[in-house]
This record gives sequence, structure tokens and C-alpha cells, in this order.
Amino acid sequence: MIHHISVAANNPKHVALVLAEVWQGQMMPFPVHEDSYMVIPFDVYGTMIEVCPHGTELIPGQGDEEIQFMLNPTASHYTATHAAISVPTSEAKIKEIGEREGWRVVRCDRGGYFEVIEFWIENQLLIELLPPEFTARYLSFMQPEVLKQFTGTLELAAA
Repeated sequence: MIHHISVAANNPKHVALVLAEVWQGQMMPFPVHEDSYMVIPFDVYGTMIEVCPHGTELIPGQGDEEIQFMLNPTASHYTATHAAISVPTSEAKIKEIGEREGWRVVRCDRGGYFEVIEFWIENQLLIELLPPEFTARYLSFMQPEVLKQFTGTLELAAA
């Protein structure tokens, strides 16, 4: 289970507020890194999204030091990092929020297997949203027997 992810944004506070609205959660400062915020739906899983300033890089510490936060002013505005997140918000409300923000929002069919709403934060970072009516189909697709058929694999590798 993934409990939290970190993403970067040009305007971290605003992005965190919008994500909190979509997720019907709360936004609060992330005290570990300046100008960073946490979005928390307060679910039973301890789920969270950290929103850091664009250009934040997580660097391993030296020896026993923990993670270091560095700012790279020449970082690309695009990344392969994205997440699919179930939200309690309707498709119509998600589209309304995206339109208000001027962000790209599009309903997409992923090969006939499941659907997501591509929610492009600041038109740079992809979050695939699954409103309640999308979740069951996604979860059905992610079952071992279906994934074996999808990948053409007889057995899934054990962890």
C-alpha cells in the first residue's frame, strides 16, 4: 500500500488547497521543508500527498544523515511521476474545479480496461483521478487473474 507521495508544483500552497478540495481533505504546512504542504483526507490508511516547490530534489544524506531537500532551478516542468487516486468527488465537480483553475481535465479510457480523469495540475503534473463511479472497474482490472491476461503472463512474480 502506498501511504504518501511527494509532487512538485510552481505554487505549492495553491495546488495543495485545490487537491484538498478534490479529495475532500485538508491542507496543512509540511514543516520539514519550506514552502511545502501536506494534503490529507484523514482516511484509515494514513494517505497523504506532499506538495513541494518546483525544482525540489530529494537527495540521500551522508552516512547516517536522513534525506536532504535541494532546489534545482533548472529542473524540467515535466516528470514521469504520477499517481492514480480514488477521490469522493464526482466527475462533474472535478471538471468544474479543473476549469476554474485553467488546468487540463479529460476523461480517458485506458484501453477498455478502466477509465480515469486526467487532472493536469498546473498543466504540468498528471494525477489520474478515479471518482466513485470509476473505482470498481479499476479494482476489477487490478486483480491477479486479469493482470495475467493483460500481460500475457502465466504467473505473476512473487515478492
